[in-house]
Amino acid sequence: MRIYGVTGSKNCGKTGLMERLVSEISARGFTVSTIKHAHHSTDVDQPGRDSFRHREAGAREVLLASPHRWALMHELRDAPEPPLSELLGKLSPVDLIMIEGYKREAHPKIEAHRAETGKPLLSPDNPSIRAVAADSLIETALPCFDLDDTTAIADFILREVGL
Repeated sequence: MRIYGVTGSKNCGKTGLMERLVSEISARGFTVSTIKHAHHSTDVDQPGRDSFRHREAGAREVLLASPHRWALMHELRDAPEPPLSELLGKLSPVDLIMIEGYKREAHPKIEAHRAETGKPLLSPDNPSIRAVAADSLIETALPCFDLDDTTAIADFILREVGL
C-alpha cells in the first residue's frame, strides 16, 4: 500500500495542500483515499438526524447509506484511539493513501510551512519528513517547494511512492 503524508503546525496550510494534491493526483488518473487525524473531539454527524440518534442511543457502529455514498461511524466508547496501521486496513485498495496529520508516524511526508505562524520547522527533528512546501524562502537540506506549486509537489510525491 502506497501512503504519503502532509504534516505541519496548526494553520500552516496542510488541508489546502491536501485538497490540491488529491485533486491533482486524481486528475492524473490515480485513485486516492485520505485519512485526516484530528486532535480534538470531532463529529461528522448532526444532532437530531437518525444516525446521530442511533449513536446517542448506544450503537457501537452506525452505517449510513444513500444512493450517493455510505459512511461508517464507529464509537470508541472510552476505548483507545486505534493506531494508524489499523485504520489503514479499513480502507479499500487505491493507488495512494494521503494522510493529513500523524506527524509522529513513520510514513514519508511533506511538511507544509507558513512563515506567518511563527512556528519552527518540524523537519529538523522528524526524519520521516522528506520535503518542505513553504510560502517563503527557508533554509533546509531537504527538497523545498513553493506551497502553491501543487504540480511540482505532486510530481515529487508520485516519484517517491513509485507511481
